[in-house]
Amino acid sequence: MPTILPALAAGALFGLGLIVSGMANPAKVLAFLDIAGEWDPSLAFVMGGAIPVAALGFALAKRRAAPLCAPAFSPPTKQGLDARLLGGAALFGIGWGLAGFCPGPALASFAFAGWKALLFVAAMLLGMAAFGRLSRPAPGPAPR
Repeated sequence: MPTILPALAAGALFGLGLIVSGMANPAKVLAFLDIAGEWDPSLAFVMGGAIPVAALGFALAKRRAAPLCAPAFSPPTKQGLDARLLGGAALFGIGWGLAGFCPGPALASFAFAGWKALLFVAAMLLGMAAFGRLSRPAPGPAPR
C-alpha cells in the first residue's frame, strides 16, 4: 500500500503535464506531425523542456542505491534492437500518426476527449490482450 500513493501522485502529475502541454489534444499532436502542411512546432518545446528534467532525474537516481518506494532498481534486462522492438515502435508511430493519441495522453484525456479517446483506449486494451495471447509460448510437453 505505501507505493500506491506516490504512484498515484506521479501519474496524476504526469497526466496534468500532458493536458497542460497540449499532448492530450489529438489535433495539436497531428498538427505537430504534419510537417508538410500546417505544422505546429509547439510540442517540440514541450520535449525540449522535458528532456533536461528527465536527465536530472536520471542523474539523481544514479546516485541512489535504491528508489524511494522500492527495495531495488529494476533496469531493463534486454539491450539492443530486435524485430519485436522495431515492429512495436513502427506500430506505435503509425497509431500515433493516425489517431493523434498515444497511451498516456489517451488516458489523461479520457474524461474530456469523448468517443475518440474511448475508442483509442478500447483498441489499445484489445491490442494488449492480443499481444498477451500471441506472445505466450506454445504449449508443449510438461517439464519433468
